[in-house]
Amino acid sequence: MRQVLDMIFESIKKFILTAGLCIIFLVVGGCDQFGKIPHGAHLTKIKDSSNYDPVREEFLNLNRDVLNEMGKGHSFWDDPLKRLKHNYFFNKNETVPKVKLPEYTLGIPKDFGNSRDTIKFIWLGHSSLLVSIDDKILLIDPIFSRYAAPVPFLIKRFQMPVIPIEDLPDIDHILISHDHYDHLDMETIAYFRNKNISFITPLGVGSHLRRWGIDEKKIFELDWGESIELKGLKFNCTPAQHFSGRMASIRALKTLWASWVVKSETKSFYFSGDSGYGQHYKNIGRTHGPFNLVFMDSGQYNERWRAVHNMPEEVIQGFSDLQGEHLIPVHWAMFSLSLHNWYDPGLEISKRAEIQNISVLTPKIGEPVDLNRIISFEKWWENIK
Repeated sequence: MRQVLDMIFESIKKFILTAGLCIIFLVVGGCDQFGKIPHGAHLTKIKDSSNYDPVREEFLNLNRDVLNEMGKGHSFWDDPLKRLKHNYFFNKNETVPKVKLPEYTLGIPKDFGNSRDTIKFIWLGHSSLLVSIDDKILLIDPIFSRYAAPVPFLIKRFQMPVIPIEDLPDIDHILISHDHYDHLDMETIAYFRNKNISFITPLGVGSHLRRWGIDEKKIFELDWGESIELKGLKFNCTPAQHFSGRMASIRALKTLWASWVVKSETKSFYFSGDSGYGQHYKNIGRTHGPFNLVFMDSGQYNERWRAVHNMPEEVIQGFSDLQGEHLIPVHWAMFSLSLHNWYDPGLEISKRAEIQNISVLTPKIGEPVDLNRIISFEKWWENIK
């Protein structure tokens, strides 16, 4: 009986979600925000990937059952009282800051692009990063829009970008981890449409970019295990444990999700994208490590979602598996997507890092960091939580 009720409850949720998305889709008339899933010759190429199931017509994680197992033990009927108290409607946590978060407002240093023997970076909030390595400038998972959603009332950013998009330096490469709205922003991508920039994405994500007017010749799509060298930088597409899709459960898993290893002749960094903890961290560390910098998914976690987002203790374990030198927590402090306090990632990761004597870098949003001049960063969130 309980299983039947559980199935009914989940079916109702999916119906409401699907109906809502269909209404949105009809209202906006096939909104460009949804992008475009691979088709034709592009899809034919994708079907050759060992990470794609042609029968199910979807990409898979290394642990192929991890998404199906994710909800076990966490349904409404497993603990109705807990779910009634702890949900988006009755959540007592401070998921959105009450005041503006502190920022570095002096802009981008003039020598930011000079990075022959170092790595420089500016965290723009959430998972958006401006990185300079080997005198090349990368923009990673950039979102400059006000909302991380297909409609202008959901998932509003905490504050406007500390660096206006017009003030960015010349970008060499834009690196994308997957196609969720808080990592792949149509308006931001469209801004760079006519720029001389390379777009590096996981397999299938290029379909969205082409829909938004990006020239085919500028797009480089990689499968897990593939790499490409551009302007002296090597980009390795590595696994992540997550999922994809811009219409929730509709047309999901049609494009690949990934983490990235970026290497110059002397320096390297790892960007996790969105990922839960898994064996892939140790494999990547063994194959590509050690890394000077590790940008790690550290926020928007939930016990129910730990398969697709690191829990705080898993951030530390994953960093150790990767053989990193400095840990930079990302995926927090700009959008509220989970139920934890907005400041919990900074607090929890720093606390655990100190116990294990791990170097964790927590710059303010917009604050430039130079690998060759690492300073001690304040716990800026403590004064405003």
